[in-house]
Amino acid sequence: MHSRPLISSLLLLGTLSFAAACSPGPSEPPGSVGADARPGSPSTVRAVDPSTIKGLKIVNDNSEHASCRFATSYPVVPGAEAMTAAMKKDVEQRLSSFRTGACNDGPGDAEVPDFNISHQFLTASGDVLGVRLSTRDPHAAGSGLSSRTYWYDGRAAAYRTALGLVADGSTDSFLAAVKDQLQGRKGVDTAVLDDAFASPNRTAVLDDMAFTADGGLRVEFDRGDVAVPAAGSPTVTLSKETTTPWLSDFGKRAQRETVSPGGSLDLGAGHIPAQALPTATASGDDSTDCKKVKCVALTFDDGPAMPETATLLNSLAQYEARATFFVVGQNVAAHPELLRAEAKAGHEIGNHTWDHPALTRLTPQQIASQLDRTSAAVKATTGKAPTTLRPPYGAINQTVRDATSLSPVLWDVDPEDWKYRDSAKVAQTVISRTRRNDVVLMHDIHATSVAAVPQILRTLTARGYHFVTVSHLRASL
Repeated sequence: MHSRPLISSLLLLGTLSFAAACSPGPSEPPGSVGADARPGSPSTVRAVDPSTIKGLKIVNDNSEHASCRFATSYPVVPGAEAMTAAMKKDVEQRLSSFRTGACNDGPGDAEVPDFNISHQFLTASGDVLGVRLSTRDPHAAGSGLSSRTYWYDGRAAAYRTALGLVADGSTDSFLAAVKDQLQGRKGVDTAVLDDAFASPNRTAVLDDMAFTADGGLRVEFDRGDVAVPAAGSPTVTLSKETTTPWLSDFGKRAQRETVSPGGSLDLGAGHIPAQALPTATASGDDSTDCKKVKCVALTFDDGPAMPETATLLNSLAQYEARATFFVVGQNVAAHPELLRAEAKAGHEIGNHTWDHPALTRLTPQQIASQLDRTSAAVKATTGKAPTTLRPPYGAINQTVRDATSLSPVLWDVDPEDWKYRDSAKVAQTVISRTRRNDVVLMHDIHATSVAAVPQILRTLTARGYHFVTVSHLRASL
């Protein structure tokens, strides 16, 4: 990853204007909204507020190596350990395959494809939890897009696959109805269908199923599973009346908790301790004059994350240091309380997209969706929309600039903390390389990076540095 001088970023200042777009957009992973459904219609999948899930932790990982870019995430919910293990295994296997086939030590550029796994909650109510993981793999067959749903039955304390929503005795009837919906569609071949739905293959092929807001069942297929790749990713939606008689006991509970969520999730995890939140409050606007004193802007990407971001906020408060957090929208949705703590402490919040794709590989509409959804989530949580953008991997071109009025922010110092999970090494790199008015890039999803911050603050403070937000630094120069 190459550093970019701050002066080049200063030329990109712009004012913020965006249309808040909370409904799923075209850059969302497969399964969010199908081509046969309008956002907000009963046949779409109901939105779930993950911030209501007690003890929720999002496991994030990333690499910003120039030739091996990836970002993955999946949720950990207390009580659903078996489901977590299944997601963890799948993520690690897919990531390992990507790294084996795609990563090397050669030079890269902004156009290098990125591997991405993002998450979406489908149901989180009563004793039912449903999650979809969506993968963008540039080296996979077809479009490289795929998705899989994971279900947890709290009553039985068991992980369920998508087909676990259907009763064993009703599988044949269910499959016949799905096949009937697919027959005659462009690119669908009967022989391919028969093979896909055969007993050895059906669990892998029928691995993305979720209930709609009105109780119907949406079945989504990856490109090439039941039709020629050119036909796209077929989707079948069966009505509630058709589906309900075929559901397993768990499937009926999952349907009920999706249509009429109870507002709380109980998977039998026992007492879940409350997560301590930072309470620091900023004392008005920052009066630091960076023309007279040495300033540095610490920036943290990919959060918020619990407990890492909370720990970081406490460290910053001890030194009255202000920083800029470039947040990922799906993590904002999971931890809005951390975002509010960041804002109350006087830190700046910037936009780092919804699920960390390389923006240079998206269409203008997809870029706008990634950024607008995140800005809307930040504004809904803090009352203030971001004005700055940190493009994932530093990947930016004219198409990205034209798609948003957010001001891009790159960096001068990169300790590669995503690569070196060593707090002493990260701290020493930042301390040795930082100069006046530099922008430092770090990630608050890594505990080792957060652990490096106290030494950075202590040493640079002793050298006369003041820690300010990116926008304050720009305005002072």
